[in-house]
Amino acid sequence: MRHTISVLVENKFGVLSRISGLFSGRGYNIESLTVGETIDPQISIMTIVTTGDDQIIEQITKQLNKLIDVIKVTDMTELDHVEREMVLVKVSPKQEDKAEVLRLAEIFRGRIVDSGPTTYTLEITGDEKKIEAFIELVKPYGIKEFARTGKVAISREGVKKK
Repeated sequence: MRHTISVLVENKFGVLSRISGLFSGRGYNIESLTVGETIDPQISIMTIVTTGDDQIIEQITKQLNKLIDVIKVTDMTELDHVEREMVLVKVSPKQEDKAEVLRLAEIFRGRIVDSGPTTYTLEITGDEKKIEAFIELVKPYGIKEFARTGKVAISREGVKKK
């Protein structure tokens, strides 16, 4: 099962290396990893997506909690939460397809963040399924490249799932 784990850490040199080393040293895969400062610049939040059964996730959580720079570990999968990703997609449509590409971006509540003589760069945010659906729909119009973030997640009032 896929889990989204939120890790609050001290914003210090080497913390990311120790956490990624913990995963690789035990043979656990990180599917996505997003890191950013919190309101307090001395604290960062990491959102890690990984897979494993309950026993593996429990082991990962325990090992993360043992690291000295880790403040708090939360398996967001256990909470009612909101998660989002972002993708930047550079599309090179034929002249006759430009309107359709713009229509797709509008349907997915995306926006054009750059435009060139032959390309549009579109920004789409949403859950994983929305991002994947958009990518599949614009593939026929000529994706030149895309960059995708990992997940970010936040709990809804700390309420447990039912």
